Amino acid sequence: MSDDVIAEIKRDYLTQLARDGKRQDGRAFDEFRPVKIQTRWIQQAEGSARVHLGDTQVVVGIKMAMGTPYPDAPNDGTMTTSAELVPLASADFEVGPPSQASIELARVVDRGIRESKSIDFAKLCIKPGEKIWMSYLDMHAVDYDGNLFDACSLGCIAALMTATVPHSKVQIEGVPPMQDAPMPVKEIPIMVTALKLGGQILFDPTALEEKVGGPRLSVSFDRAGNIRAMQKGLGGSFTKDEVRHIVRRGRELADGLREQVMKQVG
Repeated sequence: MSDDVIAEIKRDYLTQLARDGKRQDGRAFDEFRPVKIQTRWIQQAEGSARVHLGDTQVVVGIKMAMGTPYPDAPNDGTMTTSAELVPLASADFEVGPPSQASIELARVVDRGIRESKSIDFAKLCIKPGEKIWMSYLDMHAVDYDGNLFDACSLGCIAALMTATVPHSKVQIEGVPPMQDAPMPVKEIPIMVTALKLGGQILFDPTALEEKVGGPRLSVSFDRAGNIRAMQKGLGGSFTKDEVRHIVRRGRELADGLREQVMKQVG
């Protein structure tokens, strides 16, 4: 039997399950898989975290480097994100230059952190107008079973919350000696992703649900429940009522996930 036929059979099966109010793994439509977060996972990094979201596993590392500020923000540090999807994590990923999926993943996670003003970039200034700290957030998929967006977002936040700014390494004329300090995290944004399948809205989709489902919507919320970023992906569309449902229920789920992050990281 061809892969196309098998895929169509799976699509019909999962679609009918959703129409019947069920999911293959027995979860409710708005139920997340178990979350496990381990921080300080990489000794050589200034910050790191390993996140399990069900059977999806990602590792995030943060490296800090001194650099020159942008002309339009001479007294602010910077942040750059990247994502690596390799065949080790899934047969769907390929070796080579960054794929469209990895670029989208990095940009969406970056936007959720940046637009929430999560980091106080002014505190990453070493010498105004001359030297700042540049933060590099590297995300790596280790095992893929869907919803890399939420898993990587959780990993980045956990890594940032436990990261250290290595001020003691600074040796610049005119800059007094400094002690290492925690990363200046001001906000803890949480991303929640939902998928449309069989006319139903499923949160925290698995890899198979993503493969056979319709459109996907990822929304980042701050602690006050405000929407800080939103990204629609995959094919298909949502109705206004479906978007409202995703936002309303997503906000509640984000509060619960944030509590888990605070408990497991703190």
